[in-house]
Amino acid sequence: MALLRSGMLTLAHNDWVRKSVAQNGVSKGFALRFIAGESLDEAIDVAARLNQRGFKVTLDALGENVATAVEANVARDLYCEILDRIAAIGVDGNISIKLTMVGLDVDEELCRRNTAVVLSRAQAHGNFVRVDMEGSRYTQPTLDITYDLQTGSPGGVGIVLQAYLRRTEQDIHTAIERRIRVRLVKGAYAEPASVAIPSKHEVDVAYRREMEQLLDGANYPAIATHDPALIAATKGYASQQGIDKSRFEFQLLYGIRRDLQDQLVSEGYNVRIYVPFGPAWYPYFMRRMAERPANLFFVLRNAVRR
Repeated sequence: MALLRSGMLTLAHNDWVRKSVAQNGVSKGFALRFIAGESLDEAIDVAARLNQRGFKVTLDALGENVATAVEANVARDLYCEILDRIAAIGVDGNISIKLTMVGLDVDEELCRRNTAVVLSRAQAHGNFVRVDMEGSRYTQPTLDITYDLQTGSPGGVGIVLQAYLRRTEQDIHTAIERRIRVRLVKGAYAEPASVAIPSKHEVDVAYRREMEQLLDGANYPAIATHDPALIAATKGYASQQGIDKSRFEFQLLYGIRRDLQDQLVSEGYNVRIYVPFGPAWYPYFMRRMAERPANLFFVLRNAVRR
């Protein structure tokens, strides 16, 4: 499984494969199980329907690693447009942004300015922005920029921390001290063993330990996992420690474990669905396949049936 995961993460960034898959209608159809369409209109419609079922949402415009200032500014404007649409329609949701999409690879100061514009627009609407975490080479710059901008947007910005990175436990201590909201994920990028824990069991142990840290002291943490054992551990720890359900939320990905999503809402937990959209769906789709083999097997089974 580790070799399969590594291979798929490599293919996620292969241009030839990306173009071939994107042009294949069958592949795109499978991808749309996990992606709320290619347009903002489609994503807003999905978000509204999820709200009706009791879920909060996070909208994510897919894309990463833009190469020019023009592209970075286009992404900035798209993020602002999403916030405007959320406010105009009354969607119960926020957005997530990737710093490489607003210029981190082009110029750090450009990225900082563009991110500040997005945070300002969110603040004007009384909304919230989650800054996504990308590969490990971006971890420190992402945290530095977000913490710098947090002072001008207290309560309006949050971060994502990846349990499989060896540095994450210390990053959680810092996040708790700074009272910034944390979304805890396992991690979905190919990383060397010197940087990330290679064993799934050890990652699960780290995730559980860090989840407990966040429930004990963080500002409204988001526990983002589809792993039933980790969800059960979260419920159990919160109950044992007398931590009310209102003090944290579960986050799950659009199109994955819908049964689990409905169950958590029925049990009275806050549940937020991460809703990705946009034409640049291929790398995201491949990472979802790589991090959960059941997703890949679902695709293959349906490919055979078709």
